[in-house]
Amino acid sequence: MQEHICIVTGAASGIGLAISELFVAQKFHVLMVDRQENELMKEAKRLECEYVVADLSQRSECKKIIEVAKAKYGYVDILVNVAGLQHVSSIETFDEDKWDYMLDVMLTAPFLLSKYVWPLMKEKGWGRIIHLNSIHGIVASEFKSAYISAKHGLSGLTKVSALEGAPYGITVNSICPAYVKTPLVDKQIADQAKLHHIDEDEVITKIMLQKAAIKQLINVEDIAHMVLYLCGEHSDMITGSTMTIDGGWTVA
Repeated sequence: MQEHICIVTGAASGIGLAISELFVAQKFHVLMVDRQENELMKEAKRLECEYVVADLSQRSECKKIIEVAKAKYGYVDILVNVAGLQHVSSIETFDEDKWDYMLDVMLTAPFLLSKYVWPLMKEKGWGRIIHLNSIHGIVASEFKSAYISAKHGLSGLTKVSALEGAPYGITVNSICPAYVKTPLVDKQIADQAKLHHIDEDEVITKIMLQKAAIKQLINVEDIAHMVLYLCGEHSDMITGSTMTIDGGWTVA
């Protein structure tokens, strides 16, 4: 594979960290982005990567990320939008400020980062934008109104960006996993247990895996390797897709 300059958000832990690790193993240059400063600094030092601490709910912070990358490397040809958060609540009780923040981080930030990096990819004539979406960008579950709204919006953004990027060698895709074994999901297990008045083990079996054919949580490495494939030489014709890794959840 050729040398690539990559931005990965949500890179301090979970899926973003797994992607950063795999990219580094491929000798890519990775700019790791997260709001968790201590964890980000520790992991970036371990991987010998550059990093930017940023709050993706702020437009100026999104612009700063691309400016740092351009100043450091001169160009960016891979953007992986991973950063996200979960909140479990009914529509009736959902906090309105929390709604705004979740959409800012999970939908507006991927749009802004794509917008700001677009001229660099267009100039190079090659680019890969990959959104870490969710099966909830395809189907819905109760008590996740902001999350599902953001992810459905991300599916739409993927499609229109793919159409606009095609003439310039820019592909845009979404990866839509079911529940992945990450610290974010661990927290959600506790929240779901409280909401449904059940044990945490029951959350996994009765809620998270109930609709899946393969009854196990997904490993972060599986997601990372899919991202790597979409950046490789055999993926030129894949764009505008919402690719599921869901253990058969959405088959029916």
